[in-house]
Amino acid sequence: MTDDLNGVRDHYRATGLAERLKAALAVLGPEEQRLKPEQLATLDQFHTRGLAATAELAKLAGITADMAVLDVGSGVGGPARILAATYGCNVTGVDLSEPFVEAAVYLTERTGQAAKVSFQAGSALALPFGDGGFDVVLLQHVAMNITDRPLLYREIRRMLKPGGKFATFDVVLNGGDPHYPVPWAKTPAESFLLSAAATCEAIEAAGFRMLVQQDDTADAKTWFAALRASGPPPSLNLGVVMGRSFADFAANLGRNLMEGRLGVLTAVFEAVQANR
Repeated sequence: MTDDLNGVRDHYRATGLAERLKAALAVLGPEEQRLKPEQLATLDQFHTRGLAATAELAKLAGITADMAVLDVGSGVGGPARILAATYGCNVTGVDLSEPFVEAAVYLTERTGQAAKVSFQAGSALALPFGDGGFDVVLLQHVAMNITDRPLLYREIRRMLKPGGKFATFDVVLNGGDPHYPVPWAKTPAESFLLSAAATCEAIEAAGFRMLVQQDDTADAKTWFAALRASGPPPSLNLGVVMGRSFADFAANLGRNLMEGRLGVLTAVFEAVQANR
């Protein structure tokens, strides 16, 4: 497990990220200028369909202002900031990559949301929080980096209050071997994909009851097609975070979806029994 985590940490090392972000954000104004979370959406929504996917998942999870939300694998904090801005809830993000956490804190200071949104470095397999502290846990495009799915989902179950919701939005195996590299892995050895059915089965075995399951592959294909048709990306894009090679990684993800090798699963579960 340690070797797996070290490999993931290396993949998302993002050397010099803070400096790149500061330089890229100059197009929006001086350093002291307050930014809106929506202005960062092309830069900080590190998953297929971007901001629209985060908004849809939050709605399905039933987030409200009085809730405490945990974003596991929070990246540079885009979903956390959007949730806090939209619903007024308190959001905690946790990510294995310390540069991502540092960047998330910086961007949150730029949006003036530090009172509602916080971040910690930590592993999804050993979350640094006590039991039952959250009403909702979100997981977006994270599980494909984790080989021990039972432990991942048990940890998420441990985080939730009785009756709490777990909302996931992830890439799944659909048929055939994927083309690599992709955004989460340069080679198959770093990728731990499951089918939608196997993913849901593993989640339910950890103490959850399914409330919603959607196949969002068609929407993901439409989104990738629109990206290709729109021409060059905006200056604020995920390549700022992941480096110039990210465009090729993302293109392979789109190709895998178009060829039916991969799919996209959206699902919401309720915590229904004691953690095993």
